[in-house]
Amino acid sequence: MRFKKFVGLIVVILLSASIIFFQFNKVPQNLSFDEVEFGRLAKSLEGTPYQPYSNLATGHPTLYFYIIFFSFKVFGVNNFGLRFPSALFGILSVLFFYLIIKKIFNKQGPLFFVLSALIFLSSRWFFNFARFSFEATLLLFLELASIYFLFMATGGSNKKSPQIPSSSEFSPQAQWLAKTMVSRIFLILSGLFAGLAFNSYTPGRIFFLLPLSFLLFKKWNKSAIKQLLFFLVPFIIITAPLSLYLLRNQDARVDRLLFWKNQEMTIAEKVNGTLQNITSISGMFNIKGDLNGRHNYPGKPALNPILGILFIAGLIISIRDWKSLYNRFFMFYFIVSLFPSIMIYPWENPNMLRTFTAIPAVVYFIGQAITAAKRNVWQIIIVILILLSSIYEVRTYFKYQAPVFDKAFEIRKPLNKIIK
Repeated sequence: MRFKKFVGLIVVILLSASIIFFQFNKVPQNLSFDEVEFGRLAKSLEGTPYQPYSNLATGHPTLYFYIIFFSFKVFGVNNFGLRFPSALFGILSVLFFYLIIKKIFNKQGPLFFVLSALIFLSSRWFFNFARFSFEATLLLFLELASIYFLFMATGGSNKKSPQIPSSSEFSPQAQWLAKTMVSRIFLILSGLFAGLAFNSYTPGRIFFLLPLSFLLFKKWNKSAIKQLLFFLVPFIIITAPLSLYLLRNQDARVDRLLFWKNQEMTIAEKVNGTLQNITSISGMFNIKGDLNGRHNYPGKPALNPILGILFIAGLIISIRDWKSLYNRFFMFYFIVSLFPSIMIYPWENPNMLRTFTAIPAVVYFIGQAITAAKRNVWQIIIVILILLSSIYEVRTYFKYQAPVFDKAFEIRKPLNKIIK
């Protein structure tokens, strides 16, 4: 019976490893210029005191690059060592998404949990970035871990608390104390991972607003204040080094990308640019996707027709049922994930890298559409369509998108020969 509880989890991990590591380092076979720069940044950390930020590779917080440096120590300075962390965090992202879906849709059953994880995993938008060394999968993993522990701490609502098995051996006071301690540990972990997200890819710096708002918009009492503190204290500690650095130094990467900071542009131009971004990002899902050959099969929508229809249907359902805590949460998550890309220059959009963390919200909305099909016949049809969708996405990537990588990844020599 205990093994049965983990069957879905094992299936998800095996599927994730199979898709992400299939022809790993062959598709794509070459390196991008950015990947080489990432390798150089990681190597530059060797033998130096801890630094929270590096100006190399156009400027990055160093968390991910310390991880790459450790991977180099284990696997050597080669393409696999450079890309392995991204793949590993890709698998962990699917794992935590599965756990979140299981927590939210706990009445749907194991098939739905695995099916949701499969939608998430088999999206080209997701597994493409897990196969080379960009830091998007690390950010996604950290955000999903923070969300999972937040839901575990609060029970997913303003009233419930984590479920601890009751026992006649313990008094009600002891059981209450155990629940309180577990809840606080989960909140500490949520704050910890939110802080690490702040220290990773640049869009992660605003993620903390999501769990923070979840905790703030509650009925205020001593318990709510304590919950907030257990989240904030580890978050502040983890983010302090990078925050202090950014207070004293300019982040050239952010200044270069955010057109609202451009003093040479008029307010009208900035408003027009923002509207252009909203239009292009909205069309990214079902009309015209990212043109960058590393991010996407150029111009192809982020979602295939099956998922695109379910996404729109689920989005409408979630807006109509606005009272649902989870619907509000994932709507805010969706907006937070798109916001950084809305603030950059219009010619950078649509950008499936900078909006990468929108994927969990997108799949959540798809899940809402699936659960709305109450009749068994419709559910069977949807399951078949999802399986066809997954096959379609994987086939598109390896048959059609893979040839694009010959030009999109321009460095043809191994990393150890170039990095020197």
